[in-house]
Amino acid sequence: MTRILGISCYYHDAAAALVVDGEIIGAAQEERFTRKKHDASFPKNAIDYVLSEARCSIQEIDYIAFYDKSFLKFERLLESILSASPRGFRVWIEAIPSWLDHKLLISQTVRKNLPDLKKDVQFIFPEHHESHAAAAFFPSPFSEAAFLTLDGVGEWATTSWGTAKGNQIHMKQEIRFPHSIGMLYSAFTYYTGFKVNSGEYKLMGLAPYGEPKYVKQIYDNLIDVKDDGSFHLNMKYFDFAAGLKMTNGHFHKLFGSSPRKPESRITQREMDLARSIQIVTEDCVLKLGNYIHKQTGLDFLTMSGGVSLNCVANGRLLREGPFKDIWIQPAAGDAGSALGAALLTWFKVLGNPRDTEKAKRMQKGSYLGPGYSSAEIKNFLDSQNIRYREFPDTIAAAKETARIISEEKVVGWFSGRMEFGPRALGARSIIGDARSEKMQSVMNLKIKFRESFRPFAPSVLREDVNEYFKHDLDSDYMLMVAPVRKELRRDMSAEEEKLFGIEKLNVSRSTLPAITHVDYSARIQTVSRENHPAYYELIKEFKRLTGVGVIINTSFNVRGEPIVLSPEQAYRCFMRTHMDFLVLENFILDKTEQPVLEHDTDWQKEFELD
Repeated sequence: MTRILGISCYYHDAAAALVVDGEIIGAAQEERFTRKKHDASFPKNAIDYVLSEARCSIQEIDYIAFYDKSFLKFERLLESILSASPRGFRVWIEAIPSWLDHKLLISQTVRKNLPDLKKDVQFIFPEHHESHAAAAFFPSPFSEAAFLTLDGVGEWATTSWGTAKGNQIHMKQEIRFPHSIGMLYSAFTYYTGFKVNSGEYKLMGLAPYGEPKYVKQIYDNLIDVKDDGSFHLNMKYFDFAAGLKMTNGHFHKLFGSSPRKPESRITQREMDLARSIQIVTEDCVLKLGNYIHKQTGLDFLTMSGGVSLNCVANGRLLREGPFKDIWIQPAAGDAGSALGAALLTWFKVLGNPRDTEKAKRMQKGSYLGPGYSSAEIKNFLDSQNIRYREFPDTIAAAKETARIISEEKVVGWFSGRMEFGPRALGARSIIGDARSEKMQSVMNLKIKFRESFRPFAPSVLREDVNEYFKHDLDSDYMLMVAPVRKELRRDMSAEEEKLFGIEKLNVSRSTLPAITHVDYSARIQTVSRENHPAYYELIKEFKRLTGVGVIINTSFNVRGEPIVLSPEQAYRCFMRTHMDFLVLENFILDKTEQPVLEHDTDWQKEFELD
């Protein structure tokens, strides 16, 4: 039995994954355990979890696969700072202690954190984008495919593509730092007042409210994109190469002002900027896809890297591009590279054959995190004197949940193993009625405590997806945006047509208003019985009750916190928000029957929005 522990840490979203004889046993981000969003520290808790899932000890690990090559990354940092000298000197002074302490000699750092590792454990260090490529291809349903990896930066590469077949990954071409679509998008994230490496989702959600007024300005000044998708940034406008700020005075002069202050009012200008950079990003991704298809002749594409979480660009590539199907690693960012490094070790390094039929089930719906038994949940509820109704099984509880949400109630849904990746997929979700005209506002302001403009995603029965959306392929991981079908759309009145920006928010746009964005799009999750039986039965029962096989699905957390992991965290989140019911496997809790949590008044005041 060969046990491979994959690790990613120290930059974004630390994670651990365990692969045993080619099977993914478990994978999780460190943030879920520490409750520190995007925690980049050494993933000790996540490692402990995956070992417990496999019922093995750290002494039984045969290989440690780290997701990149630290020496190459250090080389890039050093060259970038020297090229910006003397401006980069302060950054160098701040960075060098962490590099000398734990980032440079990773094998020593790992042994320091895992002192019980056996002496002959072997360390494997793929390149960053090779780990991304492996995470994209090996769990995909394809026997052969092209791959495209897009992120901010790995060691030197920011974009790479190649081909994969069997147990092999072949890197063909790459674009190198500082020329990066991920960095360009993050520059606009920063400039519009959102947090880099976490606010990109907000920028994408804001884009449909705007007009593409700045597209020409971006192409004329910031980026040169060739027909083959290769691109070159004009570094006159950016400071990120030296590790300073994302943008500089030239950038601010080009767009007429300093960056928006975080939490200040969002104006039409930010919406227009968001729309413009979103279109440029989509154009680049589409050109890259067309070029890769022309070079390889392959019908299928796999994707990974943080930019691959841009589901709007993914949807456009699928609709307008040359590929028959696209599979995207659900943990597309650095967290997924822990898994990619482990899989690369099993297949490419050790030469084990890859079975396509087994690969189709390898990702397990991305339900790779901790799960809790009914007995564990009951013990927790009873120990806290929490009132609940117990159902015979999770299917019975799911059917009752369908009835509850059909009455426009908001439900915290905790079922099965936690998702690996940034998306809630029906294991740690907040769910509601997609037909409700008030649900988007209620969930954003009273449940999630976040910006009102942010859209919610639909979960739809796989067999029904084409009935509601212009899409008829699997979208298990909520990484594709598709248009709502025209026959479901509502024509806007003359007065509504005159509305601008955020004014469009409260206009009902379809028979599924809670999940229809202002541009009549939706970020789709298709749900099959095979991936999550209880979640599937919930939606199936909702359809039986209402005639509609679509519900709202958003992540089980509030603004600024990671998705919940445990029943206790789920209960506290439930009690601190305006959720109506909580479902913990086969137990259902009614908010009206619960006591007020002690010491929570200040917390609620902190997050409550008008």
